[in-house]
Amino acid sequence: MSETFVRVKIPASTANLGPGFDTLGMALQLYSVVEMKPSRQTEIVLEGKEMQGVPADKSNLIYRVASILFQRAGLEVPELYIRASSEAPLTRGLGSSASAIVGALVGANILAGEPFTREQLFAMATEIEGHPDNVGPSLFGGIIVSLAPEEKGAPVPFVRLEPPKDLQALVVIPEFALSTEKSRNVLPEVYSRPDVVYNVGHSSLLVAALAQGRLDLLGKAMRDRIHQPYRAALVPGLQEILDEATMHGAVGAALSGAGPTILCLTDSAEGRAKVESFVDRVMSGHGIAYRTMALRPDSHGVQVEIQK
Repeated sequence: MSETFVRVKIPASTANLGPGFDTLGMALQLYSVVEMKPSRQTEIVLEGKEMQGVPADKSNLIYRVASILFQRAGLEVPELYIRASSEAPLTRGLGSSASAIVGALVGANILAGEPFTREQLFAMATEIEGHPDNVGPSLFGGIIVSLAPEEKGAPVPFVRLEPPKDLQALVVIPEFALSTEKSRNVLPEVYSRPDVVYNVGHSSLLVAALAQGRLDLLGKAMRDRIHQPYRAALVPGLQEILDEATMHGAVGAALSGAGPTILCLTDSAEGRAKVESFVDRVMSGHGIAYRTMALRPDSHGVQVEIQK
Protein backbone atom coordinates (compact mmCIF):
# COMPACT_ATOMS: atom_id res chain seq x y z
CA MET A 1 0.00 0.00 0.00
CA SER A 2 1.37 3.38 -1.03
CA GLU A 3 2.18 5.90 1.72
CA THR A 4 0.96 8.61 -0.64
CA PHE A 5 -1.23 11.51 0.51
CA VAL A 6 -3.83 12.33 -2.15
CA ARG A 7 -6.14 15.33 -2.45
CA VAL A 8 -9.08 15.08 -4.85
CA LYS A 9 -11.20 18.09 -5.85
CA ILE A 10 -14.56 17.10 -7.30
CA PRO A 11 -17.13 19.33 -9.04
CA ALA A 12 -20.80 19.22 -8.11
CA SER A 13 -23.24 18.39 -10.87
CA THR A 14 -26.76 18.98 -12.06
CA ALA A 15 -28.57 16.02 -13.62
CA ASN A 16 -31.39 15.47 -16.10
CA LEU A 17 -31.48 19.08 -17.44
CA GLY A 18 -35.20 18.48 -17.90
CA PRO A 19 -35.95 15.56 -20.24
CA GLY A 20 -32.59 13.75 -20.00
CA PHE A 21 -33.77 11.60 -17.08
CA ASP A 22 -30.90 9.56 -15.58
CA THR A 23 -28.79 10.06 -18.72
CA LEU A 24 -27.70 13.70 -18.92
CA GLY A 25 -25.68 15.81 -16.49
CA MET A 26 -23.38 18.82 -16.29
CA ALA A 27 -20.51 19.60 -13.93
CA LEU A 28 -20.60 22.89 -11.99
CA GLN A 29 -17.88 25.03 -10.43
CA LEU A 30 -18.90 24.12 -6.89
CA TYR A 31 -16.49 21.72 -5.26
CA SER A 32 -16.03 18.98 -2.71
CA VAL A 33 -12.57 17.98 -1.50
CA VAL A 34 -11.56 14.51 -0.34
CA GLU A 35 -8.10 13.98 1.17
CA MET A 36 -6.90 10.48 1.92
CA LYS A 37 -3.83 8.62 3.16
CA PRO A 38 -3.07 5.31 4.90
CA SER A 39 -3.13 5.52 8.69
CA ARG A 40 -2.58 3.31 11.73
CA GLN A 41 -6.17 3.92 12.72
CA THR A 42 -9.09 5.15 10.65
CA GLU A 43 -9.87 8.81 11.30
CA ILE A 44 -12.49 10.78 9.39
CA VAL A 45 -12.48 14.58 9.67
CA LEU A 46 -15.48 16.44 8.24
CA GLU A 47 -15.11 20.18 7.72
CA GLY A 48 -17.72 22.89 7.13
CA LYS A 49 -21.42 23.35 7.85
CA GLU A 50 -22.49 21.32 4.82
CA MET A 51 -21.01 18.19 6.41
CA GLN A 52 -23.04 18.39 9.61
CA GLY A 53 -24.78 15.12 10.41
CA VAL A 54 -22.55 13.03 8.14
CA PRO A 55 -21.12 9.98 9.98
CA ALA A 56 -17.44 10.20 10.90
CA ASP A 57 -16.82 6.46 11.34
CA LYS A 58 -16.43 3.52 8.97
CA SER A 59 -20.09 3.83 7.96
CA ASN A 60 -19.08 7.05 6.13
CA LEU A 61 -19.82 6.82 2.39
CA ILE A 62 -16.28 7.82 1.40
CA TYR A 63 -14.71 5.10 3.55
CA ARG A 64 -17.21 2.48 2.36
CA VAL A 65 -16.62 3.28 -1.31
CA ALA A 66 -12.83 3.34 -0.86
CA SER A 67 -13.12 -0.10 0.76
CA ILE A 68 -14.96 -1.43 -2.31
CA LEU A 69 -12.14 -0.28 -4.58
CA PHE A 70 -9.41 -1.89 -2.46
CA GLN A 71 -11.37 -5.15 -2.38
CA ARG A 72 -11.87 -5.15 -6.16
CA ALA A 73 -8.15 -4.50 -6.58
CA GLY A 74 -7.48 -7.62 -4.52
CA LEU A 75 -5.99 -5.63 -1.64
CA GLU A 76 -6.62 -5.67 2.06
CA VAL A 77 -8.74 -2.70 3.11
CA PRO A 78 -6.41 -0.34 4.99
CA GLU A 79 -7.04 1.98 7.88
CA LEU A 80 -7.37 5.48 6.39
CA TYR A 81 -7.11 9.11 7.36
CA ILE A 82 -9.85 10.93 5.43
CA ARG A 83 -10.64 14.63 5.48
CA ALA A 84 -13.63 15.88 3.52
CA SER A 85 -15.42 19.15 2.86
CA SER A 86 -18.16 20.28 0.50
CA GLU A 87 -19.25 23.63 -0.91
CA ALA A 88 -22.39 21.94 -2.22
CA PRO A 89 -25.28 21.34 0.17
CA LEU A 90 -26.21 17.71 0.75
CA THR A 91 -29.56 16.17 -0.32
CA ARG A 92 -30.41 19.18 -2.47
CA GLY A 93 -30.07 17.78 -6.00
CA LEU A 94 -26.48 18.86 -6.74
CA GLY A 95 -24.87 15.42 -6.79
CA SER A 96 -23.29 15.45 -3.32
CA SER A 97 -23.31 11.66 -3.00
CA ALA A 98 -21.92 11.29 -6.52
CA SER A 99 -19.09 13.71 -5.65
CA ALA A 100 -18.28 11.66 -2.55
CA ILE A 101 -18.29 8.41 -4.54
CA VAL A 102 -16.04 9.83 -7.27
CA GLY A 103 -13.65 11.38 -4.73
CA ALA A 104 -13.42 8.12 -2.80
CA LEU A 105 -12.80 6.00 -5.90
CA VAL A 106 -10.21 8.33 -7.42
CA GLY A 107 -8.35 8.76 -4.11
CA ALA A 108 -8.37 5.06 -3.24
CA ASN A 109 -7.34 4.13 -6.78
CA ILE A 110 -4.20 6.26 -6.44
CA LEU A 111 -3.35 4.78 -3.04
CA ALA A 112 -3.83 1.31 -4.54
CA GLY A 113 -1.33 2.05 -7.35
CA GLU A 114 -3.93 2.98 -10.00
CA PRO A 115 -5.13 -0.51 -10.96
CA PHE A 116 -8.23 0.95 -12.64
CA THR A 117 -8.65 3.39 -15.55
CA ARG A 118 -10.96 6.42 -15.33
CA GLU A 119 -13.47 4.58 -17.52
CA GLN A 120 -13.41 1.62 -15.11
CA LEU A 121 -13.90 4.02 -12.20
CA PHE A 122 -16.89 5.50 -14.06
CA ALA A 123 -18.44 2.03 -14.36
CA MET A 124 -17.79 1.36 -10.68
CA ALA A 125 -19.24 4.74 -9.64
CA THR A 126 -22.33 4.16 -11.81
CA GLU A 127 -22.89 0.75 -10.20
CA ILE A 128 -22.61 2.23 -6.70
CA GLU A 129 -24.72 5.34 -7.39
CA GLY A 130 -27.28 3.48 -9.49
CA HIS A 131 -27.13 5.79 -12.52
CA PRO A 132 -24.38 7.67 -14.41
CA ASP A 133 -25.88 11.16 -14.76
CA ASN A 134 -24.12 12.76 -11.73
CA VAL A 135 -20.96 10.66 -11.39
CA GLY A 136 -19.99 11.16 -15.05
CA PRO A 137 -19.82 14.97 -14.94
CA SER A 138 -18.06 14.90 -11.54
CA LEU A 139 -15.43 12.56 -12.98
CA PHE A 140 -14.88 14.01 -16.46
CA GLY A 141 -16.28 17.57 -16.26
CA GLY A 142 -18.39 19.22 -18.94
CA ILE A 143 -21.71 17.77 -20.11
CA ILE A 144 -21.96 13.99 -20.10
CA VAL A 145 -24.53 12.03 -22.09
CA SER A 146 -24.47 8.43 -20.89
CA LEU A 147 -26.36 5.18 -20.46
CA ALA A 148 -26.29 2.77 -17.56
CA PRO A 149 -24.74 -0.43 -18.95
CA GLU A 150 -27.12 -3.34 -19.43
CA GLU A 151 -24.66 -5.83 -17.92
CA LYS A 152 -23.06 -5.44 -14.50
CA GLY A 153 -19.40 -4.47 -14.80
CA ALA A 154 -19.66 -3.46 -18.47
CA PRO A 155 -18.24 -0.10 -19.60
CA VAL A 156 -20.56 2.91 -19.45
CA PRO A 157 -21.32 4.23 -22.96
CA PHE A 158 -20.91 8.01 -22.86
CA VAL A 159 -20.14 11.13 -24.86
CA ARG A 160 -18.60 14.25 -23.32
CA LEU A 161 -19.62 17.67 -24.62
CA GLU A 162 -17.85 20.93 -23.86
CA PRO A 163 -20.39 23.37 -22.34
CA PRO A 164 -21.32 26.30 -24.64
CA LYS A 165 -19.04 29.22 -23.74
CA ASP A 166 -21.80 31.68 -22.73
CA LEU A 167 -23.74 29.19 -20.63
CA GLN A 168 -24.20 30.07 -16.95
CA ALA A 169 -26.21 28.40 -14.22
CA LEU A 170 -28.25 30.02 -11.49
CA VAL A 171 -29.06 27.36 -8.91
CA VAL A 172 -31.97 28.08 -6.59
CA ILE A 173 -31.54 26.06 -3.40
CA PRO A 174 -34.57 25.84 -1.09
CA GLU A 175 -33.68 25.52 2.59
CA PHE A 176 -35.19 22.07 2.96
CA ALA A 177 -33.87 18.62 2.10
CA LEU A 178 -35.57 16.23 -0.30
CA SER A 179 -34.37 12.65 -0.39
CA THR A 180 -33.84 11.02 -3.78
CA GLU A 181 -35.92 8.08 -2.56
CA LYS A 182 -38.92 10.30 -1.78
CA SER A 183 -38.53 12.14 -5.08
CA ARG A 184 -38.40 8.86 -7.01
CA ASN A 185 -41.36 7.36 -5.19
CA VAL A 186 -43.76 9.92 -6.69
CA LEU A 187 -42.94 8.79 -10.24
CA PRO A 188 -45.35 6.44 -12.05
CA GLU A 189 -44.41 2.89 -13.05
CA VAL A 190 -45.95 3.26 -16.54
CA TYR A 191 -45.99 6.18 -19.01
CA SER A 192 -48.20 6.86 -22.01
CA ARG A 193 -46.79 6.61 -25.50
CA PRO A 194 -47.29 10.36 -26.17
CA ASP A 195 -45.28 11.26 -23.06
CA VAL A 196 -42.46 8.87 -23.99
CA VAL A 197 -42.34 10.22 -27.56
CA TYR A 198 -42.40 13.77 -26.16
CA ASN A 199 -39.37 13.12 -23.97
CA VAL A 200 -37.41 11.26 -26.64
CA GLY A 201 -37.85 14.24 -28.95
CA HIS A 202 -37.02 16.86 -26.35
CA SER A 203 -33.95 15.09 -24.96
CA SER A 204 -32.67 14.50 -28.49
CA LEU A 205 -33.10 18.16 -29.37
CA LEU A 206 -31.50 19.20 -26.07
CA VAL A 207 -28.33 17.17 -26.69
CA ALA A 208 -28.08 18.48 -30.26
CA ALA A 209 -28.62 22.07 -29.09
CA LEU A 210 -25.94 21.76 -26.38
CA ALA A 211 -23.51 20.19 -28.87
CA GLN A 212 -23.96 23.09 -31.30
CA GLY A 213 -24.24 25.87 -28.73
CA ARG A 214 -27.82 26.63 -29.73
CA LEU A 215 -28.88 28.24 -26.47
CA ASP A 216 -31.94 29.68 -28.22
CA LEU A 217 -33.43 26.17 -28.36
CA LEU A 218 -32.96 25.25 -24.71
CA GLY A 219 -36.21 26.79 -23.49
CA LYS A 220 -38.26 24.37 -25.59
CA ALA A 221 -35.82 21.44 -25.48
CA MET A 222 -35.64 21.32 -21.66
CA ARG A 223 -39.35 20.61 -21.22
CA ASP A 224 -40.17 17.26 -19.67
CA ARG A 225 -43.11 14.93 -18.99
CA ILE A 226 -41.31 12.03 -17.29
CA HIS A 227 -40.41 13.37 -13.85
CA GLN A 228 -40.87 17.12 -13.34
CA PRO A 229 -44.70 17.21 -13.45
CA TYR A 230 -44.84 14.54 -10.71
CA ARG A 231 -42.20 16.18 -8.52
CA ALA A 232 -43.60 19.72 -8.77
CA ALA A 233 -45.85 19.18 -5.74
CA LEU A 234 -42.76 18.44 -3.61
CA VAL A 235 -41.08 21.77 -4.49
CA PRO A 236 -43.26 24.89 -4.04
CA GLY A 237 -42.64 27.38 -6.85
CA LEU A 238 -41.09 24.83 -9.21
CA GLN A 239 -43.95 24.70 -11.71
CA GLU A 240 -44.12 28.48 -12.04
CA ILE A 241 -40.38 28.71 -12.60
CA LEU A 242 -40.45 25.92 -15.21
CA ASP A 243 -43.36 27.59 -17.00
CA GLU A 244 -42.19 31.21 -16.92
CA ALA A 245 -38.40 31.46 -16.37
CA THR A 246 -37.71 31.90 -20.08
CA MET A 247 -40.00 34.97 -20.04
CA HIS A 248 -37.80 36.49 -17.33
CA GLY A 249 -34.19 36.19 -18.54
CA ALA A 250 -33.49 32.43 -18.50
CA VAL A 251 -32.68 30.40 -21.61
CA GLY A 252 -33.95 27.24 -19.91
CA ALA A 253 -35.04 25.87 -16.54
CA ALA A 254 -35.26 22.47 -14.88
CA LEU A 255 -35.38 20.67 -11.57
CA SER A 256 -31.78 19.83 -10.64
CA GLY A 257 -31.55 16.07 -10.25
CA ALA A 258 -34.20 14.84 -7.83
CA GLY A 259 -34.50 18.34 -6.34
CA PRO A 260 -35.35 20.45 -4.50
CA THR A 261 -32.74 22.70 -6.17
CA ILE A 262 -34.02 24.41 -9.32
CA LEU A 263 -31.67 25.13 -12.23
CA CYS A 264 -32.06 28.26 -14.35
CA LEU A 265 -29.67 28.55 -17.30
CA THR A 266 -28.74 32.01 -18.58
CA ASP A 267 -26.39 33.43 -21.20
CA SER A 268 -25.71 36.92 -19.79
CA ALA A 269 -25.39 38.91 -16.57
CA GLU A 270 -28.53 40.85 -17.56
CA GLY A 271 -30.49 37.62 -17.97
CA ARG A 272 -29.28 36.32 -14.63
CA ALA A 273 -30.36 39.52 -12.84
CA LYS A 274 -33.83 39.31 -14.39
CA VAL A 275 -34.33 35.66 -13.50
CA GLU A 276 -33.05 36.24 -9.94
CA SER A 277 -35.70 38.90 -9.46
CA PHE A 278 -38.37 36.61 -10.91
CA VAL A 279 -37.30 33.68 -8.72
CA ASP A 280 -37.43 35.87 -5.63
CA ARG A 281 -41.01 36.87 -6.37
CA VAL A 282 -42.04 33.24 -6.86
CA MET A 283 -40.27 31.79 -3.82
CA SER A 284 -41.30 34.65 -1.55
CA GLY A 285 -44.88 34.19 -2.71
CA HIS A 286 -44.72 30.61 -1.46
CA GLY A 287 -42.97 31.57 1.78
CA ILE A 288 -39.95 29.41 0.91
CA ALA A 289 -36.55 30.29 2.37
CA TYR A 290 -33.86 29.76 -0.27
CA ARG A 291 -30.47 30.86 -1.51
CA THR A 292 -29.03 31.19 -4.98
CA MET A 293 -25.60 30.54 -6.45
CA ALA A 294 -24.42 31.82 -9.81
CA LEU A 295 -22.15 29.12 -11.23
CA ARG A 296 -20.22 28.38 -14.37
CA PRO A 297 -20.01 24.88 -15.82
CA ASP A 298 -16.85 22.99 -14.84
CA SER A 299 -14.77 21.59 -17.70
CA HIS A 300 -12.03 19.85 -15.69
CA GLY A 301 -13.76 17.12 -13.72
CA VAL A 302 -11.76 15.65 -10.85
CA GLN A 303 -8.46 17.37 -10.10
CA VAL A 304 -5.82 15.45 -8.17
CA GLU A 305 -2.81 16.49 -6.10
CA ILE A 306 -0.39 13.83 -4.88
CA GLN A 307 2.25 14.13 -2.15
CA LYS A 308 4.68 11.25 -1.73
